[in-house]
Amino acid sequence: MEKIFERLMYRSRWVLAPIYLGLSLAVLALAVKFFQEVIHLLFHAWDMKEADMILLVLSLIDIAMVGGLLVMVMMSGYENFVSQINLDGEEEKLAWLGKMDSSSLKAKIAASIVAISSIHLLKKFMDIQEVDNEKLKWYVIIHLTFVASAFAMGALDRINHTVKKPALNDDTN
Repeated sequence: MEKIFERLMYRSRWVLAPIYLGLSLAVLALAVKFFQEVIHLLFHAWDMKEADMILLVLSLIDIAMVGGLLVMVMMSGYENFVSQINLDGEEEKLAWLGKMDSSSLKAKIAASIVAISSIHLLKKFMDIQEVDNEKLKWYVIIHLTFVASAFAMGALDRINHTVKKPALNDDTN
């Protein structure tokens, strides 16, 4: 009974596969939105104020960063939790593929969230006349919360690696 339960539990990891495939559909949706914004930029570049153009370009950067984050989560999550991706030399393999464990994936996600939050905050600062001071204060507080969280996760990960290394080499047990 135990063996059947363990085997079932182990095979249930494949439930995650469609979720990671769904993330690829989200990347596709982001691509549609990205090119919609690029077309808008190209058709209205002559009429736009410089600040509006910068805000639109920042939105494009934001979409690209979220897309990269989705690909990273999709590919690394699949490799870490479902199955190794075997490309057999048919396609160019991403350098980080197969090298990112869940800890480094968390760090990359946290850094991406901070970068995305920075872009949103910069967009608010670019349009500061339209933003209420109270809202702006909360945008900054939320951004600093993301920064502090990313820093704390990195520090905890570093402490965890430092604590684990001596325990692995300890022959006194």
